[in-house]
Amino acid sequence: MTQTGTEANTPGYSIRFARPSDVPELARLFGELGYDIPPATLAERLSAFHDVGEQALVAADDASSTRLLGVATLHTTPVLHRAGPVGRVTALVVDASLRGRGIGRALMEAAERWTAERGCVLIEVTSNQRRVDAHKFYEGLGYERTSFRFARVPGTARS
Repeated sequence: MTQTGTEANTPGYSIRFARPSDVPELARLFGELGYDIPPATLAERLSAFHDVGEQALVAADDASSTRLLGVATLHTTPVLHRAGPVGRVTALVVDASLRGRGIGRALMEAAERWTAERGCVLIEVTSNQRRVDAHKFYEGLGYERTSFRFARVPGTARS
């Protein structure tokens, strides 16, 4: 999946799958979300991610061979209660200095195509409750709040 700026109507960058060489930039972008991940750890995770068929899309700067403008992580999950698998975007971040320029929208459109190509009957987005601006962004793309998600770190004490 590679889209040039012209095809995506987004001059200056291309949407493509993440590569191992993108790890330093991925670490920088995830840092903007508050996830401080050492590049060596992220490299291992990206490899394992790809090994199980998951994918990360990036918006790559056409003027630089290394600079990333944004990233979206994608998953598909087979479920028994739906007619097909569910696609999920679990992280989306656009460089803070470039937000509002359509990069996030282009990444989400590419994510929707990727999940549709895999037969997904639904696409979900996970977003932390505190990311109010992100919620407005997703709602602007036609996503609806549909459920609560509960999380717990395995092995922690129950209240």
